[in-house]
Amino acid sequence: MSLVAPALPQAEKRPAPPASLRLRSAHKFGGSSLADAARFRNVATLLADAGGPGVVVVSAMQGITDALTALANAALADEAWLPDFQALRDRHLATAQSLDPAGVLGQCLAVELDTLHALLQAPSPEPHWHATVQGLGEVLSSHLLHAVLGAEPAGWARLDARDVLVVHAGELGMAVDWDRSQARLARWRAAHPQENVVITGFIARDGEDRIATLGRNGSDYSAAIFAVLFGAGELTIWTDVDGVLSADPRLVPDAVCLASMSYAEACELAYFGAKVLHPQTMAPAMQAGLPILIRNTLNPAAPGTRIARESAPAASPVKGLSLVHAMAVLELSGAGLIGVPGTAERLFAALREARVSVTMITQGSSEHTICCLVRGEEAEAARVAVAQAFAEAIADGQVEGVTVDRDVAVLAAVGDGMVGTHGVAARLFHGLAQARVNIRAIAQGASERNISVVVDAQDAVRGLRAAHAAFWLSPQTLSVGLIGPGKVGRALLGQLAQLQPRYSNGGGLDLRLRAIANSRQMHLAERALDPAGALDGLDAGQTLDLTRFAQHVRAEHLPHALIVDCSGSDEVAAHYPQWLAAGIHVVTPNKHAGSGPLERYRAIRAATRHGGHFRYEATVGAGLPVIQTLRCQLDTGDELTHVDGVLSGTLAWLFNRFDGSQPFSQLVREASERGYTEPDPRDDLSGIDVARKLVILAREAGRELAMEDVEIESLVPPALRTVSREQFLARLDELDAPLQARLSAAQAQGRSLRYLAQLDAQGRARVGLVSPEPGHASLHGALTDNLIQFRTRRYADNPLVVQGPGAGPEVTAAGVFGDVLAIAQALGARL
Repeated sequence: MSLVAPALPQAEKRPAPPASLRLRSAHKFGGSSLADAARFRNVATLLADAGGPGVVVVSAMQGITDALTALANAALADEAWLPDFQALRDRHLATAQSLDPAGVLGQCLAVELDTLHALLQAPSPEPHWHATVQGLGEVLSSHLLHAVLGAEPAGWARLDARDVLVVHAGELGMAVDWDRSQARLARWRAAHPQENVVITGFIARDGEDRIATLGRNGSDYSAAIFAVLFGAGELTIWTDVDGVLSADPRLVPDAVCLASMSYAEACELAYFGAKVLHPQTMAPAMQAGLPILIRNTLNPAAPGTRIARESAPAASPVKGLSLVHAMAVLELSGAGLIGVPGTAERLFAALREARVSVTMITQGSSEHTICCLVRGEEAEAARVAVAQAFAEAIADGQVEGVTVDRDVAVLAAVGDGMVGTHGVAARLFHGLAQARVNIRAIAQGASERNISVVVDAQDAVRGLRAAHAAFWLSPQTLSVGLIGPGKVGRALLGQLAQLQPRYSNGGGLDLRLRAIANSRQMHLAERALDPAGALDGLDAGQTLDLTRFAQHVRAEHLPHALIVDCSGSDEVAAHYPQWLAAGIHVVTPNKHAGSGPLERYRAIRAATRHGGHFRYEATVGAGLPVIQTLRCQLDTGDELTHVDGVLSGTLAWLFNRFDGSQPFSQLVREASERGYTEPDPRDDLSGIDVARKLVILAREAGRELAMEDVEIESLVPPALRTVSREQFLARLDELDAPLQARLSAAQAQGRSLRYLAQLDAQGRARVGLVSPEPGHASLHGALTDNLIQFRTRRYADNPLVVQGPGAGPEVTAAGVFGDVLAIAQALGARL
């Protein structure tokens, strides 16, 4: 079953207006465009620029219709209304005084306001009394604008719609008596030959000549009616937005203004709460083929949105998305429903009797359940009505009962381009799945112009933003948190600052840095941090709380969350499973996750099944595609047999240089000065870092290897392993003799030394000094190059080699950035 917009009012076929009545254009100005004297003057300027002849339909000044309704209700309830009336009177007279200091306009308004005062003194429960009070706002506005435009001397007539427009109440709202209205307009026009006309919106008379209103959005409806009656070529509705937007800008800040829409698209979006015309407003325009333009009085340079029979082709099949909040799912279930004719009829008849409107209907082919969507405030009445209708079947156990699930919302994707286009639903569902938004129910009509899904209210905004990005209507947005602004973290911030404009402007990607943390403090930003200055806020930040940090990054109003961990901390890595399980993507060069306890490693892998992406390419080869290369072989059916290579850029540099011409300690000092080593060189010389990388590769290949399984040769003598960093550096010369002896032994065989990581076919793992055979690839590495040889079933004789710079914050940060972009692409970003 389908969720569709309500049927449009069926107006009778109307005669074309006589040539003497036809005008070139029609305009309508809403209350926000007529809020004060300055806005009235602005409207006069806009109309002068537009040229004539034309008709102008006006609403009441901003907030006045609500004020009049409150006055009427207060008068009927015999409550105090005089102070509010006086405020309304003063506002109009002050506006009139500003527009016409001579006071003539004020006298005219005073007469209308005296009429309002008299009406409030003699309240009546009759609908026409209420309509008379409510409609006076438009009457007052029409006098004000008529005067600003110069009135009759400037060629402007003022038409009180109650003198012309005749309507009657129908099932779907007020409908126009076109023949009587056309005849009355012809008589009025004969007495008012001015080229231009200011008309009151919202008000009319019924078939018995009593004052009536057209209901909420009645001024827009009036504008369409009079545009047709006068034979205008187009209708421009002036409001306070640049046009119809692809989504609510309060929920999707990147919503775009649509250049054009079809009537059908506009009707669908309007029904789902988008700030666009009410379907009833478009009914006269649709039947007359009258184009409607939506434009902004405060930004007249914007072209606005044109609504016509057909819209211009668009890059995306979906033109816009909208949400309906505060809904409830009503479900009737039971085995007794299967194959029983008339079940749906009984259900909807009960809802009709309870005057409950059904927004959406779904039923599986099994017929075991039937559910519909109703407004939240009507949910209880709906439940009671349906329970009574099926009371006997429930008592007999044939029907399980009626349940109501509140706090849901409807997300609708609308567009003419969806018709006949493959994969639209798939793209919508994929976008929602990536944002971890569960779909409760689905409906699509045979027209294919609308797909509607029911989601939990708490997921609605995130789902809307994810869907908006999935159809490339806005950049794919990732809420990003960075932990560990050390050398690599700072380099990453620099790369992000440099490249962010490129991706946000042309790449469809918004990497929104919203949090940063070091080992002690964190800075959480509500909107976005400038990567170039992100570190400045840490000094005045809050105490680090990793749980709060993750909760902030996982903002409910943003579709995707990503934490980049450049810390090298085992404590931070321990949080990965819960982050991934919560749908937070993780990118890291931190080796503790991949080489830490097997239990935790398995938990991380299991957590990725919940939708969180885990990328860690930089843990092994900095910016080199080591893991990617290995995965490509394994995923295509190859089998890893051996790994060996240089997995430390620091140790690569040291042993590429160590030929006996310089003491090893001198090379270590030089490497430290160049920034190749960790602050404490023992972190490199111990072999622990290399062992971690080997464990990561082994686990990638399916070997359940742990750090304690790796034979590690440390280059740090036992006597120097526990002393302070300063003492170690002072006694660095103690490394020279044993390493010189190892080198001399290797050179005696015509070989050199290299620090290699090795994994054999039996799963034995070792890292340490070796003297490779001549021709080994590690002997031909350049300075800080990492070099990894993979021997597999396919690459048995001639190993697959990955080689390149393996040290330095810039290349490591580039590897991290590459993982971030890979996740963004997986989420649908176009790069």
